[in-house]
Amino acid sequence: MLLLAAKFGVPVCPHAGGIGLCEYGQHVSLIDYICVSGSLDNRMIEFADHLHEHFKDPVVVRGDRYMAPTAPGFSIEMLPASLAAFEFPIGAEWKK
Repeated sequence: MLLLAAKFGVPVCPHAGGIGLCEYGQHVSLIDYICVSGSLDNRMIEFADHLHEHFKDPVVVRGDRYMAPTAPGFSIEMLPASLAAFEFPIGAEWKK
């Protein structure tokens, strides 16, 4: 996707508005910067400021920019308590 968009000069704005998508999206943005564009000019990524409390290594934003993750992996490991609470149909959140 990034290479094809770069070839034709099409801007890319990764969608990151749902649970875990910001955590995934930060990697797309890093790949673009490191491997494709080498620049932050005319780059954007969506950010939704909710649901990060359910992740072991949530995305970090400073100065309107995603920070590179410091833990290995895709940063989408959910906390066991969140998984248990929202497991359908037996989680406590579904029983309310």
